[in-house]
Amino acid sequence: MSAKSDMLAGKWYDANFDEELINERIFAKDLCMKFNVTSPKNSSERLELLKKILPNVDVSKIEILPSFMVDYGYNIEIGEGSFFNHNNYLMDCAKIIFGKKCFVGPNCGFYTAIHPLEVEKRNAGFEIAKPIIIENNVWLGGDVTVLPGVKIGSNSVIGAKSLVTKDIPEGVLAFGNPCKVIRKIQEQTED
Repeated sequence: MSAKSDMLAGKWYDANFDEELINERIFAKDLCMKFNVTSPKNSSERLELLKKILPNVDVSKIEILPSFMVDYGYNIEIGEGSFFNHNNYLMDCAKIIFGKKCFVGPNCGFYTAIHPLEVEKRNAGFEIAKPIIIENNVWLGGDVTVLPGVKIGSNSVIGAKSLVTKDIPEGVLAFGNPCKVIRKIQEQTED
């Protein structure tokens, strides 16, 4: 098997020295750099760049503000109506899936890679990646970090500067370092 097929299968793989993966990251990062410096007035060019960065996303139905960075792009799915504020990074060595109408604040990071604790293996470039799933209608405040293997349930809100290390259920307010459920979110009714 190739390093790429091992990566996609959730196995340990050579992340740092495999030529195919290096070239794919360079390709994606080059597109991201072009997107990040394209004028907001040139919406058609920005849309065309996003189509190349995120080939599995209908980018006409989402909004992404620069600066935006991915490792590969093809491991990302984003549901319609989602919005990404400035300075977001999606380390998509494994799948990163956003449901519909997700709101991602500025400076958020989504990290799927796990490196070995043993220094020899880490220096040899090995890693394993676990997917991140963000369900529908999730709001992540600014500076939120989501770690590998985490799932955040629909209709939940993650407070600013949270470090999400474990799954968060649906319909809750959660924040902190590490992120913890604070309370359920009750629907507000008009009086």
